[in-house]
Amino acid sequence: MQHTTTVRLVLGDQLNPTHSWFSRVDHSVLYVLMEVRQETDYVRHHAQKVIAIFAAMRHFARELSLHGHRVHYISIGYACNQHVLCANIAQLVSDCKADAFEYQEPDEYRLDAQLADPNWSLPVPRTMVPSEHFFTSRHEVAHLFVDRKQWLMESFYRTMRVRHRILLDARGKPEGGAWNFDHDNRKPWNGDPPVPADERVRRDHGALWAEIVAAGVETFGRPDETQFAWPLHRAEALEQLEAFERTTLPFFGDFQDAMSSYSWRLFHSLLSFALNTKMLKPSEVVHRTEQAWREGRVPLAAAEGFIRQVLGWREYVRGVYWARMPGYEKSNFFEHTTPLPEWFWTGQTKMRCMAQAVGQSLEYAYAHHIQRLMIIGNFSLLAGLAPEAVHQWYLGVYIDAFEWVELPNTLGMSQFADGGMLATKPYVSSAAYIDRMSDACKGCHYDKKQKLGPNACPFNALYWDFFAKNTDKLGKNARVSLVYRQLEKMDPTVLAQLRDQARTLQASLGNL
Repeated sequence: MQHTTTVRLVLGDQLNPTHSWFSRVDHSVLYVLMEVRQETDYVRHHAQKVIAIFAAMRHFARELSLHGHRVHYISIGYACNQHVLCANIAQLVSDCKADAFEYQEPDEYRLDAQLADPNWSLPVPRTMVPSEHFFTSRHEVAHLFVDRKQWLMESFYRTMRVRHRILLDARGKPEGGAWNFDHDNRKPWNGDPPVPADERVRRDHGALWAEIVAAGVETFGRPDETQFAWPLHRAEALEQLEAFERTTLPFFGDFQDAMSSYSWRLFHSLLSFALNTKMLKPSEVVHRTEQAWREGRVPLAAAEGFIRQVLGWREYVRGVYWARMPGYEKSNFFEHTTPLPEWFWTGQTKMRCMAQAVGQSLEYAYAHHIQRLMIIGNFSLLAGLAPEAVHQWYLGVYIDAFEWVELPNTLGMSQFADGGMLATKPYVSSAAYIDRMSDACKGCHYDKKQKLGPNACPFNALYWDFFAKNTDKLGKNARVSLVYRQLEKMDPTVLAQLRDQARTLQASLGNL
């Protein structure tokens, strides 16, 4: 084997060809990428997620080789694959007689701990280098709020806007006179304007899927291996970014909270998989979005709303993740323990909003943030589902879900399981919100207006029961004070009936 000085690991979410590692060819360096059961099996993943990551890794390895780099690729079916990162690395270091091992900083705590474990007796020095992806370092958010009792994303977001001079005027003030135009971005969608055509490239991954199945990897969801449209490499991701800015971003702001049975994506970018695997840089997404506004191609509210998701929320939840790990995944403020109903894996429920959101997730490995928060997450919290089980489902089902971004969003924002470290209130609602922002209530088995009886929408009774039973934990939260004022005025007999209805629903979640 050719002499190797350094073995460098590239993880499946580190597919960034612009990383400084690849700026020059060094034939004493060997890059290793590997498909291992350790990564497919720590939670059960959606079939499309496994296909997408493996296909993108394989393309990245070929691209490195074409540019002259030395690459060792360990496929899922490779006979010598030990299916554990450290075991494969140790064997490769030994076989190559390498002098050093290097890796980019992992974004997930479990991988960071595994690769830095002092009990791993790798006989060569280990060096971790930056991933060169994010606007912030791992612990920058924690340092920013070190002397503050409460962390607020909005405060962090404004700091980032100023630091990177994003959407600021010549005086350093926010363009349009406001930092946040969220109040303009809450419109339901009635079919106008039409949703742009999906321009993504389709391809057949049947052969790869056959390898995954043959290796015994257990997945769920629809594989869709013959009409696969998620990007495999940076050039393709850039094309999708351009298409989003040209056809979809102008309407993103108005309808980012809307939901519709007529379109599974509406005006969302579908760029999160490319961003979270590092095919795209958040800096280029932000700067191109700002440029689109400055050139008059998109409204300010749309540009600001999208930038806030990338520059603000995405960076912020990463900071929360690294500040709270390990142990954050065990957060359970409300002490919820109910298992997920079986229909989370089939989509077969009479609740039309849940059937659509879960069914779409199973079909496309994707749902946009309001479906995740205000439909699936809303129901999960009201029904008392175990937050760690909800977290594992979200982590497995969504193609863009990596723990650093998914865990705070699920446990903190969606399930309020951290008691308010991330969110300032529980994001729950009755049927009224769902009806206002979607068409899901039309034709549903349940009646959105009824609170009691077999045909009443489950969200209604569960909503009032949730607040009634958590008065000691939420009663002093100013952001839900209106709910508690309404509870105080409610007829005690009606409230008792609602709570009885909620208990009946919780006892039969699998049949809803």
